[in-house]
Amino acid sequence: MRLDKFLWCVRLCKTRSVAVDACKRGHVQVNEHVAKASAEVKEGDHIAVRQAPIWRKFEVVQMPASRVGAKLVPELIKDVTPWEDLEKQEIARKVRTASREPGAGRPTKRDRRDLERFQGE
Repeated sequence: MRLDKFLWCVRLCKTRSVAVDACKRGHVQVNEHVAKASAEVKEGDHIAVRQAPIWRKFEVVQMPASRVGAKLVPELIKDVTPWEDLEKQEIARKVRTASREPGAGRPTKRDRRDLERFQGE
């Protein structure tokens, strides 16, 4: 099975085009080698996917016939990412959310109406 199709089938990428882009940028490795989207994946292969700031590592247990539900994914791939890397990812996630100012981001409906009143619309 093609690598981009496999990544999509086991829900590591939302769409096949996202999987192709990840392969083009070098964010996907098969058996420790950077792989193209057309690379063939078979049972027993080790796949690494870049999820900043770490590389998530998976072992292919079984090949899917087509896209599967989220509950069936553990039957197809086994997560072999070291625990230390998962902790680094969690710390990075907490740092990103802690640095966001409260109220920053998209304005609420109330904020928009206040802005319109202030601007005289």
